[in-house]
Amino acid sequence: MKLAVIFADNPMNNQEMKFNKIVAFVACVALLSSCDYQKYNHIEQKDLNQGNEYVYGVSPDSLPRQMSYKYDAKPELETRVSDIRAKLYGGSTSSVVKQ
Repeated sequence: MKLAVIFADNPMNNQEMKFNKIVAFVACVALLSSCDYQKYNHIEQKDLNQGNEYVYGVSPDSLPRQMSYKYDAKPELETRVSDIRAKLYGGSTSSVVKQ
């Protein structure tokens, strides 16, 4: 019961409540206004590959034609790849899923 008295005994006055409401309102406005913070953070430039089926595929939702190419695996390169992974990531294993 003593804990309930401590919390009930400390009411905030009107100025503190007004200040807390203003802080909460400013925080909400800041959070909501930051949703489009990268709206203007890019440069408009001409796409040189626009309409290129090799790069973008037949439609915007399809895979590019170059994704359908399959290459033969070369086992002699596997040691070189593992050496590069060890040098870059400090280990011989990779977290990338092999396809």
